[in-house]
Amino acid sequence: MRRKGSVVSSSPFPGASEPVILSAAGAKDLLWRAAARRIVRLAALGLVVALLPFLVLVKVAVFLYGREGWSTVLALAGGTACTAVVVTAYAAWVWHRLTGRVRLALVARRIALPFALAYSAYAVIYLSSANAKSERVRAYYASLHPLLRVALSTLILADRDLVVTDLARGPEDYATMGLAPNDGSLHYVQRDGYAHAADLRTAGRGMLKNRLVQLYFWSMGFGTLRHTGTSDHLHVELPVR
Repeated sequence: MRRKGSVVSSSPFPGASEPVILSAAGAKDLLWRAAARRIVRLAALGLVVALLPFLVLVKVAVFLYGREGWSTVLALAGGTACTAVVVTAYAAWVWHRLTGRVRLALVARRIALPFALAYSAYAVIYLSSANAKSERVRAYYASLHPLLRVALSTLILADRDLVVTDLARGPEDYATMGLAPNDGSLHYVQRDGYAHAADLRTAGRGMLKNRLVQLYFWSMGFGTLRHTGTSDHLHVELPVR
């Protein structure tokens, strides 16, 4: 006889003789947990879909620069083109859902390419004062390698609290910080005219967030090092070719 207000769930395993009896409250709790897991999965999928065009830009550009030996300009152009392809696919899908037709050339020319070019230009040029430790850091932003600038801007889309603490520096800056000069520092302006390293704040951000930031840069093809020079920070660098 089934108990009132309960749910009987038969075991899926052959030979199991005892049914699992759940109370109404227990069944409701299971439904809520299943719904919560589904919401989390959908939110994660939505975040990946939203960030994919930007991640493609960074990953492709760094790959073309570091592995294929392309120049900075061509590598950034290649990443921008791949981003335009992804945005074209998104926009074409929406266009098809709304009109039942696919206009790839029109979508690419009027939506995807302008979007990709505008974002690339924005990422290379702009760093908000909220994401820079000081005006000195913002002033040196243009001296940072463009691929690192694009990577930082893309991360800031998902991590609005990110703070860049240091960019380009010279031998005299090490003396000011009480450190011995480092002749191999990628914070120095290299022969291509750019500094290849940036330092990011880690204090007060939590271990998980700092690990995720480090994982992001590593997966995009940058070198990372968590160390304490004058203070705890994450050092990110683009190897010099």
